[in-house]
Amino acid sequence: MDGQTPHKRLSIGDFGKGKAPIVCLTAYTAPIARILDPIADILLVGDSLGMVLYGFDTTLHVTLDMMINHGAAVMRHSKHALVVVDMPYGTYEESPEQALRNVRRVMSETGCAAIKLEGGAEMAATVKHLVQNGVPVMGHVGLLPQSVEKTGGYKIQGRGDDGAQKVIADAKAIAAAGAFSMVIEGTIEPVARMMTESVPIPTIGIGASSACDGQVLVIDDLLGFTERPAKFVKRYAELAPIISEAARTYAAEVRARQFPDADYTYGAAKEPPK
Repeated sequence: MDGQTPHKRLSIGDFGKGKAPIVCLTAYTAPIARILDPIADILLVGDSLGMVLYGFDTTLHVTLDMMINHGAAVMRHSKHALVVVDMPYGTYEESPEQALRNVRRVMSETGCAAIKLEGGAEMAATVKHLVQNGVPVMGHVGLLPQSVEKTGGYKIQGRGDDGAQKVIADAKAIAAAGAFSMVIEGTIEPVARMMTESVPIPTIGIGASSACDGQVLVIDDLLGFTERPAKFVKRYAELAPIISEAARTYAAEVRARQFPDADYTYGAAKEPPK
């Protein structure tokens, strides 16, 4: 996991404590998957696609079909990274049996290596059931985007003794249930560090701590497409103005009848009839 494309796709056995930091990025489409695949260790087909691609205010409107379609596209156009697909809201919380039924559909129709689901101690029984049935699970603790309506918004987690104890207990419960890794989101740095130290599986931070065993960012945030990025987002490029300028140049050439010229058409144009 050093940025060099190996001869085979990474598996969950390649990830663990004490190894090189895990590079994780979201990918939702074939072109982005092709670009990121040689670079990232994990490509996460996140339900953040509901906001990034579909323009929803939250992830709660994302469907299983959406996740399957995008997950399959990423799988078809990657060969190095481990591909993990998010389970969307309402597809796994009802019971372990519901979760297994929907997870099996996601994995069979996408070919992904693992799934991710949100929740702490309350989801431990479901995680255990999935793992016992051969499903590799990435947990997700701390700030839970699928629970924003219940919690009253995107609130940073781990504040105060009670808050810290809760998220640490959540991390331990998910690890004990058999998850191979977990995302820690939106949790104050000292607590995210303690969570990482308290579990035997790798943690992947987003708005958490550099002490996590890896990091993940939404690719659109990283590339500068998001209008109001969160505090934890570092913009590594500003592609929106570049795209806008390219489109403006194209529009000007079309309006001036400069495009397409002879280089971009098939055969010589015929003289109009007199």
